[in-house]
Amino acid sequence: MERRLPAWATASISAVALLATWWILAATVFSNVGPGGTQAIPTPLQVLQEYGAVGWDYYWTHFSVTLAEAAQGYLWGNGLALALAGLVMVIPRLEGVVSQIAVITYCVPIVAIGPLAVIIFEVPSKGEPSGTAVFMAALSVFFTTVVGSLLGLHAADKAALDVVSVYGGNTWTQLRKVRFIAALPAVLTALQIAVPAAFLGAVLGEYFGKVETGIGVAMVVAQQALNSPRVWGIALASGAVALILYLGVGLLTRLATPWSKGAAS
Repeated sequence: MERRLPAWATASISAVALLATWWILAATVFSNVGPGGTQAIPTPLQVLQEYGAVGWDYYWTHFSVTLAEAAQGYLWGNGLALALAGLVMVIPRLEGVVSQIAVITYCVPIVAIGPLAVIIFEVPSKGEPSGTAVFMAALSVFFTTVVGSLLGLHAADKAALDVVSVYGGNTWTQLRKVRFIAALPAVLTALQIAVPAAFLGAVLGEYFGKVETGIGVAMVVAQQALNSPRVWGIALASGAVALILYLGVGLLTRLATPWSKGAAS
């Protein structure tokens, strides 16, 4: 019988192979030094040295603001999406309107919305979350959560819904007793996908300006200074934070819905 490597071993081997490939390419093919005196693609050692040069306080100062913006946008965007999805179950004729709103928020280019948000929201104080970044984070998660929630709520067992109706229950009772339980795996999956989306939305919101602290600002400053190790360091740290939050919500999903497909028995 063929034996498979455990998941952690496969992930470790893949990470080492990727790191080795990065190091070899940075030291050979992409070893040319640019105008700023640094390589466009630095080696992993150069990125680690940059981490040590700037210190923990630098990253905490910027990441704490961006995480606060992402968290607020995550709560606002997902809260509104869940409320509208629940309202559709109570008033079915609203489904077309809610779906159209979700599609519009997904299709409108961010570059068109961002400048408008900058004008609408006040300039935050230094170290305070940006209203523009919070709005962009909320916008980034709204579509996914609306669609996932509606699909989950519609997946409720028809027989169970009929039983509630026979015993005199209305659509609100069906929503609480049947639809919500049936939709929970789909809703939690949508909320998990929304985690990195909210973080990315907050970073993009900072790129539109009127902020002094945050990952987007730190990235712009590093780019203008042609400091490629810092740019790569911020990008890798951002990816690691988003991945950790994504996996954390995924763990909560498996714990909250052990009956769903793919959960450990």
